Amino acid sequence: MARKSRRELARPGGQTELPLTVREVALAAGVSPITVSRALHRPTLVSEATREHVLAVVKELGYVPNLLAGSLASSKSRLVAILLPTIANSIYAAVVQAILERLTEAGYQALIGPTGYSPEKEEELLEAILGRRPDGIVLTGTLHTPASRERLAALGIPVVEAWDLSAEALDMQVGFSHERVGEALAEHFVARGYRRFGVISVDDPRALRRNRALQARLTELGIPELPMEIPPLPATWEVGRIGLSRLLERPAPPELVLCSSDTLALGVFAEASSRGLRIPEQLGVVGFGDTSNGRFATPALSTVSVNADEMGRCVAQALLDRLAGNQQVVCLDTGFALIERQSS
Repeated sequence: MARKSRRELARPGGQTELPLTVREVALAAGVSPITVSRALHRPTLVSEATREHVLAVVKELGYVPNLLAGSLASSKSRLVAILLPTIANSIYAAVVQAILERLTEAGYQALIGPTGYSPEKEEELLEAILGRRPDGIVLTGTLHTPASRERLAALGIPVVEAWDLSAEALDMQVGFSHERVGEALAEHFVARGYRRFGVISVDDPRALRRNRALQARLTELGIPELPMEIPPLPATWEVGRIGLSRLLERPAPPELVLCSSDTLALGVFAEASSRGLRIPEQLGVVGFGDTSNGRFATPALSTVSVNADEMGRCVAQALLDRLAGNQQVVCLDTGFALIERQSS
């Protein structure tokens, strides 16, 4: 069937400014209304060619889907809420991007909210977002207020806690052990011959857990001293520079500095360069997050990868499986990897 133009779809009296309907889009595209609906809201149910054809017609006609009507008819909002500490940190962005790609494939939209690392702010955002009736929620970490826990438990909305694993899951968890990261760093670099360590870390609960595990394991390995610089958030190059300056003022300056993010580590690079310190000959540096800035720094930054892409895909798939009726409890460890490059 030949596609009808926008002009040919004009209503009686020339009322072309009235909102178009799904039926009119279907008529213009030469497909059924259900095919238009599926192409817009459940794209996996139609072929790629059909979806592209329908989207082209939608764009040409200027059609705006009535998402509210669709959600009322199906009792689904096709909306997933994702709460993360900040949108400024590329490591969180990488996980969210992987989540979004998988959700989009399945016809879902996402609402993203930054919590500023605050459980109280997370609680406020949850109350605002729950009014939009999301089909699922992704939270960062396992630290939540009692009110948030009670609210989510009462509503029964599928929830995935990302970035962490704990014995008190709200529902589903996809992440890694921060304690094991700290232990692995201690074991690896003691075996490499380092004896004087220093830490530069912002006041993030997950980073602090890694630090405590690092310190405990170093003590077990015969290295009781672990100087730490832990300024407030956010993590910036300036914080890394100041942290190194303070560590170098100590009677026994570190041979190796472990940072809670690649951003802090790059600040350490800058301060070391300004002092004429050679990395790694005079100072080893390790970051966390495996960002592109660290990979392409000179020297290339040693770091910890948390498998961000895999974590994001697994988070999205856990939600989609639950929304499809799979009630299996999910607690998935996506692991981490110590990537040693030129800086250590």
